[in-house]
Amino acid sequence: MRAGAAAPDRRQLAHLLRAAGSALGPDEAEKLVAGVLAAPPEIGTSWHALVTNPTPPALAEALEQLKDYLAADYRDGVSPEDFKRLPSAARVALLREELAKRRLGGFIVPRSDEHQGEYVPPAGQRLAWLTGFTGSAGLTIVLADRAALFVDGRYTLQAAQQVDAQVFEIRHLVDEPASKWLGTALKPGMVVGYDPWLHTPQEVERFRSGAERAGASLRPVEENPLDNVWAGRPPAPLAPVVPHPESFAGESAEAKRGRLGSALAEDGIAAAVLTMPESIAWLLNIRGGDVPHTPLPLSFALLRQDGSVTLFIDRRKLAPGLDRHLGNSVTIESSDRLGPALDALAASGARVQVDPGTAASWVFDRLEKSGGNIHRAADPCLLPKACKNPVELAGTRAAHRRDGAAVTRFLAWLAREAPNGELREIAASDRLEAFRREGEHFRDLSFPTISGAGSNGAIVHYRAMPETEKRLDPGTLYLLDSGAQYLDGTTDITRTIAIGQPSAEMRDRFTRVLKGHIALATAHFPKGTTGTQLDAFARRGLWQAGLDYDHGTGHGVGSYLSVHEGPQRISKAPNAQPLLPGMIVSNEPGYYKTSEYGIRIENLVVVQPAEGSRGERDMLCFETLTLAPIDRTLVDLDLLEAGEIAWLDAYHARVRAEIGPLVDPDTARWLDAATAPLLS
Repeated sequence: MRAGAAAPDRRQLAHLLRAAGSALGPDEAEKLVAGVLAAPPEIGTSWHALVTNPTPPALAEALEQLKDYLAADYRDGVSPEDFKRLPSAARVALLREELAKRRLGGFIVPRSDEHQGEYVPPAGQRLAWLTGFTGSAGLTIVLADRAALFVDGRYTLQAAQQVDAQVFEIRHLVDEPASKWLGTALKPGMVVGYDPWLHTPQEVERFRSGAERAGASLRPVEENPLDNVWAGRPPAPLAPVVPHPESFAGESAEAKRGRLGSALAEDGIAAAVLTMPESIAWLLNIRGGDVPHTPLPLSFALLRQDGSVTLFIDRRKLAPGLDRHLGNSVTIESSDRLGPALDALAASGARVQVDPGTAASWVFDRLEKSGGNIHRAADPCLLPKACKNPVELAGTRAAHRRDGAAVTRFLAWLAREAPNGELREIAASDRLEAFRREGEHFRDLSFPTISGAGSNGAIVHYRAMPETEKRLDPGTLYLLDSGAQYLDGTTDITRTIAIGQPSAEMRDRFTRVLKGHIALATAHFPKGTTGTQLDAFARRGLWQAGLDYDHGTGHGVGSYLSVHEGPQRISKAPNAQPLLPGMIVSNEPGYYKTSEYGIRIENLVVVQPAEGSRGERDMLCFETLTLAPIDRTLVDLDLLEAGEIAWLDAYHARVRAEIGPLVDPDTARWLDAATAPLLS
């Protein structure tokens, strides 16, 4: 933002819009820009095309002036400055007043938005606005006399730092589920409200059971009471929706729609309701920019058995020419037309497929109210999207080579700079981002970089801020978890680096994490195996020393889509989805010593048929995609077996061979030393 941006000349803006042939007037342009401000800054000036394409220079300048002017008053409500103006205690008081007007004894505020996604736009940051907690998972329940925030093990330290403990009790989401807490906190006859757009039916039933155990009840609300008290709540984001070329997608949208539509027809399903923007992006080969770090166009869709699709989306977001890309079999409707479309489906008596694990409870309520014939089943895009096709796999391998080169350049730079003792977390992560931005097809980071030195590394989802960042001091560990979005693939890598001389304990813990990483990387398993069954492979070395970590071992990853993708995962938590060829998943065991340091080693891997298997069953294995050195100075050779040493040496030889030619001579020399055999 330019300081003191002048108010735009509306008469001149109107003239420029008319001269460029835009359908917008100054008022419409101002509303569009308000939505642009609510979108991530990474969209740059691409939004100009939503006004007119091409955009004449004079109009482009006027639009940027308008954006700067409106930005001066833009507030998302969740910054530290916003909480100084209106502390969380005052926000909770406003919500309680609204609840009392509605005769509600409490209200549930989840982290999710209407799409149940991990990344939500500013307008959906209700939990952060109320509590100050900015983690990617959690919820709060506000009653008349108490309030509790529920977070999992990844976020207990973060919540303690961000949330006013005088206002919110901080509870462990797993050890004491919110539904169980309701059963003890509510009094008979109390009514707790919830927004049916923000919960799945499964979640609602858990909360309902908890409330009923206390003799209380649960009630859906038509208008979210928190939205009513959030003054200045941002509008929905408006970022351009563009085609994703088949050269990266590997299959046309028409073919995908036909294939999935035929599968619905075979099951006697008339239509499937799609509520996950990543499914819609994959199905239609489109990408957007409505949420941070994931190229999603926030939208809903109906997929019919003939392969036709109705896309419910704000037309203002559609880039010029997108109609031609979508074709005649894709109809565009505004988002508020979803309800009537569901009513019509219900009235026809046709079977309608909806995913109870990902779709909002509102969808089910609407269909049931209209007498719909609901078929509860998984989103039909989930598995096809998760099992990458050959073009997508070739693209992700190429993306990982470029990404590995950027990470290797950074590690070489870090080795030179860290000994000076002046390097700080934000400067380090900024440098890595700069290296990545030089890579072909780079579009964005795939999530906010976790750059944690010393004790900050023990905060699993830590995010460096000016008020929290530390220096990379000698004798400490530096944990760096980062990734990027490229047109041909999504990356995610974690490296833990010793700054100076590590302690014996650090080397012991690091090596135990490494043993788990290697055990998973080298696992062979029969078809039908789930990630839950493999999770213990990564923990054995830690368990032997009475240690563990509180997060999952692996999450699915998309293809220029979400860095956290289902249905596959590797975790202690039960998961019935078998690992299938083409699925990409992370391999990231860790160890965290509170207030001292954190360790995590993460590579992405892809499930492949195991070649040369001579057993009685078809076997699968993992191909490692990520290519960057693992810190040899943290390895305790006495803890490694010969096969583990051989694996790390072979991995480093591959990194040296594939990444060496992509980096500058100084980095290549550093890489030779960093990937030398362990026993050399």
